Amino acid sequence: MRKSHPLRRVVLATAATVSGVVLLLSLKPSSDPGAAQAAGAGAGAAAQEAAQGGAGAVVSGTMTGDAAQTQYGAVQVRITVVENKITKAEAVQAPKGGTSTQKTELAVPKLNAAVVARQSANIDTVSGATYTSEGYKKSLQSAIDKANASAGASQGSGSAQAAGTFTGDAAQTQYGAVQVRITVAGGKITKAEAVQAPKGGTSDQKTQLSVPKLNQEAVAAGSADIDSVSGATYTSEGYKKSLQSALDKAKAGKGSPSGSGNAGGSASGSSAGSSGSAGAAQAKTVTGSVEQTQYGPVQVRITVAAGKITKAEAVQAPKGGTSDQKTQLSVPKLNQEAVAAGSADIDSVSGATYTSEGYKKSLQSALDKAGV
Repeated sequence: MRKSHPLRRVVLATAATVSGVVLLLSLKPSSDPGAAQAAGAGAGAAAQEAAQGGAGAVVSGTMTGDAAQTQYGAVQVRITVVENKITKAEAVQAPKGGTSTQKTELAVPKLNAAVVARQSANIDTVSGATYTSEGYKKSLQSAIDKANASAGASQGSGSAQAAGTFTGDAAQTQYGAVQVRITVAGGKITKAEAVQAPKGGTSDQKTQLSVPKLNQEAVAAGSADIDSVSGATYTSEGYKKSLQSALDKAKAGKGSPSGSGNAGGSASGSSAGSSGSAGAAQAKTVTGSVEQTQYGPVQVRITVAAGKITKAEAVQAPKGGTSDQKTQLSVPKLNQEAVAAGSADIDSVSGATYTSEGYKKSLQSALDKAGV
């Protein structure tokens, strides 16, 4: 019998060991970055099986991430999610000024496209715009986390589910404040208006150019995911921020019901003739806040019965010179509109814009106090 050569035994043993290791590795789940990225695709937009949502939880809506501070300025990302997929990504804030503007214009479109393609925050940094890219990804992850957190909750689309009138927070811009009010019915935005917008000088022209378009876009989109109006960027960005705030309030149910007559309880504020009992149908009179206008203060008082405005009147209005004529022209019409609409969602009277805007603000204040 031939003896096996010792060296040959060593070689065979080594080969067997290597084969075994290869076999084991082939059975181990892959953990390379490409596989991890593939596993995360789709889940980035919304958790399919979030702890609070369970299997099949579906998320749709607009989510804005937290602002991420960078060496050159803040970056903030908003994503639009439709049935757990990111359909749009945009930077609502990004570094500006000097070379930052150039880098932002270079990087942000690429980052936006990468998010939609990858469906996660696992995207590549844009060469030459490292700080912007890193800030973008941090804010994006924050938006994705918010989407994940909403999995399993009632579908959180940008269009609010509650019915009523909701006024967003005032958004400060370089040229003045922008504040948006929306009317919601059947889970859809039926009307959008700017109750505040930049005024004076060229701002008047830009406001007149942009706000009607933004109002239409808000109603059409049903969300704050609308395009900025060219030539009115600051006003547009302020509008979208305030609009998002109004939508958030609508989703939370924090607003004024739109005069549907179902306000069951009496107002919690001071009111004349209130019996104090729940569901009381007695009439009550509530006075709104004083609103300062360019031509003088406006203050509105309403009478409410059974959850409806039965009477509206201006206890203060601009006086003197041409203001007398404008007040006499506008206030009776505004009073009628308030009663007919049952809300502050009424049209301004042509030729008396400042008085009309002041009237509507004071009227909304009265409605808030009355709980109508």
